Amino acid sequence: MNSKERLQATIRRQPTDRTPTHFRSEPETLEKIYQRIGTRDYYRLLDYLDADIRHIDAIYPPIQECDGYYQNCWGERHIFKPSEFGPVREMIDGALTEAKSLDDFKNFPWPTVEDVDYSEIGSFCDRFPDRGITYALADFSQRPSNVRGMQNFYMDMLLRPEYVHYITNYFTEFYMEDFRRAYKASGNRIDMFLTYTDLGTQHGPMISRQAFREFIKPYLKRLADVVHELGASLFYHSCGMMFSFIDELIEVGVDVLDPIQPCSPLMQPEHLQKTFGGKVCFHGGIDVQGILSTGTPEEVRQEVLRYENAFDHRGYIISSSHYLQMDTSVENIFALFGKSIDGFQK
Repeated sequence: MNSKERLQATIRRQPTDRTPTHFRSEPETLEKIYQRIGTRDYYRLLDYLDADIRHIDAIYPPIQECDGYYQNCWGERHIFKPSEFGPVREMIDGALTEAKSLDDFKNFPWPTVEDVDYSEIGSFCDRFPDRGITYALADFSQRPSNVRGMQNFYMDMLLRPEYVHYITNYFTEFYMEDFRRAYKASGNRIDMFLTYTDLGTQHGPMISRQAFREFIKPYLKRLADVVHELGASLFYHSCGMMFSFIDELIEVGVDVLDPIQPCSPLMQPEHLQKTFGGKVCFHGGIDVQGILSTGTPEEVRQEVLRYENAFDHRGYIISSSHYLQMDTSVENIFALFGKSIDGFQK
C-alpha cells in the first residue's frame, strides 16, 4: 500500500499493511528538531519518519503588523513571546471584542474566498501523488471566539445568540466555498478536510449539549455535507474531555476524530473502541502532556503499540494528542514514528 491507499482504507476502518502516521508540530518544536538533525528540509524529515500525510493550505491575505500585535484577515490577534527556540505565538482579544451591536459584525471587513489564492494546490498534489493530502484548518466556532474574545463569545450564546449565529454562519459559508474551490484546484485529490473547534476542557465539556446543538452541530453538518458531496472525508479536532459529544459528531458525518486527548478514563483508547469502534476513525492520542514529554523512547513506542492494539490495527491514525510541544525530546518524537535519530543522515 502507498500512503494515500493506507489513509483511505484506515478512514473506512479496513485492514492495512501498517497503521498510518501523521506528523504535526508547533513551529518552535520543529526548530528544535532542525537544530538536532542539521537540516531545515521539512519534507526530507517527513520522508525519513515515513509520515503518510502531507498538508496544503491556500494562500491567505498577509497578516498585518499593528501597534504591538499582529492581526490576520479574520480579525484574530496575537503577540509573540520569546522562547529558547524562537518566538511563541499567544492569542489576545480580537478585533470584535468591543462590538456593541449586530451592525458592528455586519460592517466588519470580512475576507471572502475571492481574497484567497488556490493556485499552488494542484502542483503540491502533483508533487505527492502517493501521499495522503489534507487541506485547511477550517474553524467555524473557535476562530470566531478569538475574533470576538472567548469570554464575550460564550456570554453571547446566553445573552446575544444572534451575534453567535451571524459570525458562525459567515465562517461556515466561507469554508463551504473554500473547500469546493480547493478540491477543484487539487484535481479532486484532497483526502481530508480539517476543521477545528474545541468542545472540552481537561476535566469536562466546555459547553452544554443544548448549546452544542444550537451553535455547533448544524454548522458542522453543513460542512460535512459539502465534504462528502466532494467525495472526501471530514477530520474534526477537539481537545479535552469531549466524550459526551462523540455520538452526535458521528451522527452529523465526522469521519476522523482528533486528538482523543487521554485526559479521562472515558477518553482512553480501549473505552473509545468499545463504545464507538467501527463508527469513526480515531486520530492522535499519544499524550503530549504525559508520555511524550516525560517518558523514554521505548515507553513512547510501547504506548503507540497500545493504541494500535486497542483499535485492533484499523480505524486509527498514529499521531500526538496535540501539535508536538517544546518539552518533547527529539528522541521521543522520532520514537513516535518508530524511528531513531541516529538513523537520520545529515
